Amino acid sequence: MAMIVAFGEMLIDFVPDVAGVSLAESKGFIKAPGGAPANVACAITKLGGKSAFVGKFGDDEFGHMLVNILKQNSVNTDGVCFDKEARTALAFVTLKQNGEREFMFYRNPSADMLLKESELNLNLIKQAKIFHYGSISLISEPCRSAHMAAMKAAKSAGVLLSYDPNVRLPLWPSADAAREGIKSIWKEADFIKVSDEEVEFLTKGNAEKEETVLSLWHDKLKLLLVTDGPKGCRYYTKSFKGKVAGYSVKTVDTTGAGDAFVGSFLTSVAKDPSIFENEGKLKEALAFSNACGAICTTQKGAIPALPTTNDAQALLKSK
Repeated sequence: MAMIVAFGEMLIDFVPDVAGVSLAESKGFIKAPGGAPANVACAITKLGGKSAFVGKFGDDEFGHMLVNILKQNSVNTDGVCFDKEARTALAFVTLKQNGEREFMFYRNPSADMLLKESELNLNLIKQAKIFHYGSISLISEPCRSAHMAAMKAAKSAGVLLSYDPNVRLPLWPSADAAREGIKSIWKEADFIKVSDEEVEFLTKGNAEKEETVLSLWHDKLKLLLVTDGPKGCRYYTKSFKGKVAGYSVKTVDTTGAGDAFVGSFLTSVAKDPSIFENEGKLKEALAFSNACGAICTTQKGAIPALPTTNDAQALLKSK
């Protein structure tokens, strides 16, 4: 079975036990594993795919807890290492009344930021069918250099590169630094997924306009996907473009919805890379991914809310 390697951060999200309150007003928090690349790795295995995670944790209770969660979710942890000096990253995530989020991060620096090129398991990365990453690992050294080296090793081994920038502005020095950092590796990817909000942030344009979205296209891209929340997604390839409708569900927490979507889509690509050239297959895979993203919003926390294949198929049939 083709393996998908996810690179980057895994942390603990502390989510208020009551929605719609500020962090200061919250009386209690629920501890939930988070970090987009790790969520994607778990989404893949939940759907019957094969994944590995490459990243660094603090040699502390939280770090070992997170690695155990990866193992419980059947994610390969041969690319994981621990740092005795730095702590595992934490984030406090406020859920507003509509289920949308606000973040406050504790990383000063956290262990994931200190991953060095020399600590990479390059053999694991080279064996992958797809190498998936975000942009948080680009913010500071030495992790940025490790990220670049991992991408280079994957590319030279003929591995497909998948990029979901996952913009987290509070972690960057400024909005301009975020735009520049995110775009610095833009042209390396074979496949990019961005949300409509990220399109607006990166282009300073209207995400509903096709010319705005297509300003993010580059010639080596096989596919550009724009997720539009509950409305579904838009897709752009060299040969065709279109939309796939989303699903209406009772949203509790949007954390991890994009990761469930990406994990599902990468699982489809790993099984059948011809999906990029076949519009019928692509639309089918995206409908399934939309269902996975929707289901993930119906529970609190990302990894616990990730759907199985049966969950997604049940939602597809109900439409």
